[in-house]
Amino acid sequence: MHLHILGICGTFMGGIAAIAREAGHRVTGCDANVYPPMSTQLEAQGIALIEGFGADQIALAPDMFVIGNVVTRTNPLMEEILDRGLPYSSGPQWLTENILRGRTVLAVAGTHGKTTTTAMLAWILESAGQQPGFLIGGVPNNFAVSARLGAHASPFVIEADEYDTAFFDKRSKFVHYRPRVAVLNNLEFDHADIFADLAAIETQFHHLVRIVPRRGLVVVNGADANLARVLERGCWTPIERLDAAAGWQASEADTAGRFDVSERGERVGTVAWELLGRHNRSNALGAIAAARFVGIEPQRACAALTEFRNVKRRLEVVGQVGGVIVYDDFAHHPTAIETTISGLRHKVGAARILAVLEPRSNTMKLGVWKTLLAESLGAAERVFCYGADLGWDARAALAPLGTKAVVIDDLERLARAIAQEARAGDHVVIMSNGGFGGLHQKVLDRLGTR
Repeated sequence: MHLHILGICGTFMGGIAAIAREAGHRVTGCDANVYPPMSTQLEAQGIALIEGFGADQIALAPDMFVIGNVVTRTNPLMEEILDRGLPYSSGPQWLTENILRGRTVLAVAGTHGKTTTTAMLAWILESAGQQPGFLIGGVPNNFAVSARLGAHASPFVIEADEYDTAFFDKRSKFVHYRPRVAVLNNLEFDHADIFADLAAIETQFHHLVRIVPRRGLVVVNGADANLARVLERGCWTPIERLDAAAGWQASEADTAGRFDVSERGERVGTVAWELLGRHNRSNALGAIAAARFVGIEPQRACAALTEFRNVKRRLEVVGQVGGVIVYDDFAHHPTAIETTISGLRHKVGAARILAVLEPRSNTMKLGVWKTLLAESLGAAERVFCYGADLGWDARAALAPLGTKAVVIDDLERLARAIAQEARAGDHVVIMSNGGFGGLHQKVLDRLGTR
């Protein structure tokens, strides 16, 4: 089968392309921004890429057009597909019907921690010799790829995003996957461009819970009141709770990064790693509980997590110049921002943290979280915010931080200001859900020429 994928350079659709190619399909694709690293990864797999969405791509005559959720009406290629009545499917629907059917699907959902927990779970299964398939919305350092088919009879681990499926299917992606196990990490308001309020997201999570079979498993953060409301609407599946006295718990980590995992008060294993923060220990609990469903005992899962090397862009050190360490982090929600800074603080103690934020996500640009930003950044010694292309006043939002916060609308001036402020022993954490215009390297370059 020949598939032509619209919006192929996103992590999710690029992952589908890689899996489809591995499954023996001929794959081509197009996107408005065909650029590395996704473009080079796809081309290395023999996937031909086209820049833009020209209607002339109809001449490729694929068996199926697979549509990503970046595609909208007025897209010239999509309009031609509709006019001619050609076959098309959303990415999640195609994946379910052609790859996931007949496999044990382990889905990881939640506002925060999906990518990391999915990578943890896939690594636990891999370490146990199960050769899982997986689709992860990031680049896991334990694997060479973010998506793969895996062995035919093995489980499939998928990052289960609540974002909408396609312009013609406004359900959340995760309702397509029909998981046997659903891990629900947490739930907060997000994706304000899609959801009107928190209740609308809770409804989608309720739809997910409704389709988990009675012989499956729902693993849920027992400390999350929003998820508790979701379960109160009905759950027909056994539940295991994380961060709860009657369920799974993780002890505080010692200075070497070791912590004990217990179930119902009984220790079942110990993890030793370099990951920071309570949130990552909670992510580990979700992965361990889900892995046991497919036969991996907690002690063995804990041993696998000791070798877990995290996901790129999660407090990833990208360089060090003149005693200044620069990190890249994906945080783009006040909770994630505060968690990132808190985790770094635990590591660096009294050293100065310079927090740099690009409010890039659709929800950020709408200003939904502007009143929470100052508090989420408060533990940093200095705060730099990129203020271009916002529909709200970042300076006013960060005013509670006083003189330690600065908003700059130009990337070059921002890089210069960060480099001028940083001194030996400082930790610069740059937070964005995009590339931030290469700011990380700009800062490193300027630090090198001071």
